[in-house]
Amino acid sequence: MISISRLLCDTISPGDSLRYGEKAPHTIPFNQSAGPPRPVVVWNCTRQCNLHCLHCYASAGNQKLPGELSTAEGQAFIRGLGEFGVPVILFSGGEPLLREDLFALADFATRQGIRVALSTNGTMITGKAARKLKSLGFAEVGISLDGIGEKNDRFRGLDGAYEATLQGIRRCIAVGLRVSLRLTITSFNYREIPAIFRLAEEEGIDRLCFYHLAYSGRGDRLRDHDISHEQTRAVVDVICHHTRELYARGLAKEVLTVGNHADGIYLYLKLKKEDPERAVRTLALLRTNGGNSSGIKIGAVDNRGNVHPDQFWWHYSLGNIHERSFGDIWSDTAEPVLGGLRNRKALLKGRCARCHYLDLCNGNLRVRAEAVFGDVWAEDPACYLTEAEISNGRVDGE
Repeated sequence: MISISRLLCDTISPGDSLRYGEKAPHTIPFNQSAGPPRPVVVWNCTRQCNLHCLHCYASAGNQKLPGELSTAEGQAFIRGLGEFGVPVILFSGGEPLLREDLFALADFATRQGIRVALSTNGTMITGKAARKLKSLGFAEVGISLDGIGEKNDRFRGLDGAYEATLQGIRRCIAVGLRVSLRLTITSFNYREIPAIFRLAEEEGIDRLCFYHLAYSGRGDRLRDHDISHEQTRAVVDVICHHTRELYARGLAKEVLTVGNHADGIYLYLKLKKEDPERAVRTLALLRTNGGNSSGIKIGAVDNRGNVHPDQFWWHYSLGNIHERSFGDIWSDTAEPVLGGLRNRKALLKGRCARCHYLDLCNGNLRVRAEAVFGDVWAEDPACYLTEAEISNGRVDGE
């Protein structure tokens, strides 16, 4: 994740404790472990969903699939996460609210000292559900929208989904839950970004996350609907403009981009020309962040207990929690992909291998490289930095 609001406006937010080792006011405490940092774990606790989104990396459907972890198995898994020192568990899906035991599992996680968050389409958040999420101490409710009105409904495969999601957002905000609105950028909706900022202002949404498309699951079919490099640069400019504009009016919000660490380098290079003093601070933050952290500071577990380097790696399992604990699987650097991800710089090829900003990006999203080139260590095709930019000499301060 690239915190646009932090890099441009010095806005410190709760997630900065994970990205930069700093805590914002009112940050909810979570596990701290000795030794190497433990990952945030995305648990795709079900593959069942009431929507059929075009870009779904989990290829979720409307039926519960066999092999889904039971309540007892889920609790045993969560207990292992607590023992390993995992700081955050993000309940995701499919649609996690379709699990009848979701609240019980979340309560169990908090009693293990794990911070809990939710990723949902928002359509199933009733007033009662919002109050329960609040009482259980959910740090954040991530709610996905991929456009305004009918544009969102077409993308998500259900008429009326936009209004249902908007009601879910309002119910969460009404009880004091922190809402993170999430949009995956494609050719269908990239022009909607200004409207999404307006919506966030009107509804009092705290956080905006703009995801670059991952070529995974059904998202791989959308590859031809990813935006061009030139359009991506323009989109990042738009996001930066609206972030600054809100901040100037005293409406600071946390704004992030996800899935393309070229964003941080692009922003740094612009600031070198426009605001050199801020560029120095930005460079330091990008170094601390370290770039893509798949298999390092983020991991994922699917509905059947398979462990993955991140939530987009459903096609590759590092092991299964029925056979070994998550901690044992995550610590096994002899596993070739996991070990490679943690020491990837020497393995990277193409533009990534020769980029002067590799320390800031860490090779970007490997799943995307594999999808296009059939090679995990190939260059990320979504990197939109020019040859001149990636060859522009040493990074300042090196």
